[in-house]
Amino acid sequence: MNLLTIFAVAFALGIDAFSLSIGIGLNGVKRQQMYLVSGVVAIFHIIMPLIGLYLGQALGKFVGPIAGTFGAIILIFIGGQELWEHFKGKKHDDPAPKEFDAASITNPFNLILMALCVSLDALTVGFGLGAIRVDVTLTVIIMGIVAGLMTHAGLIFGKKLSISVGEKAEILGGIILILIGIKLLFV
Repeated sequence: MNLLTIFAVAFALGIDAFSLSIGIGLNGVKRQQMYLVSGVVAIFHIIMPLIGLYLGQALGKFVGPIAGTFGAIILIFIGGQELWEHFKGKKHDDPAPKEFDAASITNPFNLILMALCVSLDALTVGFGLGAIRVDVTLTVIIMGIVAGLMTHAGLIFGKKLSISVGEKAEILGGIILILIGIKLLFV
């Protein structure tokens, strides 16, 4: 596999992270959170192909279909949780706009679930890495860097978009996450 092909695969794997991060960015994130989320996604896009490589192709036939469904359910859950928090906050008739709860994205459990969700497809790619002649170290590092950069770009784009969308950004972000999860369930 040549370098251009590795970057193409890395870009394809980073699309989920980019899409998801737009939804997160719509809710407003701080610079420190952007670096944290991007870094964790990058690390997972390095670890997951390595795990896939070591588990082998036999297990890949079993885990592959389940991984996609699991990821889709997590996305729907996170999107639903965002919508729930938004509408739950509205019941108190608080005149101040609801701020994005920074703890929800930096909470280790939520952050790991999100990173795991967007990197599950990298796990299945890892199953195939052992079957072809590829520099595994270089490949997974490129995958991680590209996924991290795409995540960061999505967060920035979502944050800038939220300025123009205003108060409805949290609702839109939750709906985007749910729609991506539904799409993954049926594709």
